[in-house]
Amino acid sequence: MPQRDLVLILARDLADKLASAAFLVDHDGTLLYFNERSAEILGRTFAEMGEAKMDEWARAFTPTDLEGRPLSPEETPLVRAVLEREPEHQTLRIRGADGESHDIEVTAIPLFARLDDFVGALAVFW
Repeated sequence: MPQRDLVLILARDLADKLASAAFLVDHDGTLLYFNERSAEILGRTFAEMGEAKMDEWARAFTPTDLEGRPLSPEETPLVRAVLEREPEHQTLRIRGADGESHDIEVTAIPLFARLDDFVGALAVFW
């Protein structure tokens, strides 16, 4: 496994300690971690999901708008934060792996090791 940037290591540690749901990806959008609170909403644990490419995890939880219209991955805050390297926020609905639907607020922020060194993104949702 390649050495992770210190910012991603610290972000994972932060996500693990948060009471809020948190989801961490690297600069390519590969899922690196989500915490226990996320697992309650997503209907599966990180141990069950494991690291996953962006196209896998972005579709795994069936995102829709609040009217039920399917959202493409590019319409979700975390993917937009990775692609645009800008903070994003949105209210949306997801269906977890357990079949349960949840209306959630998502705030995604890009993570930089230095000013121009984008290393990933962190989404917090509730």
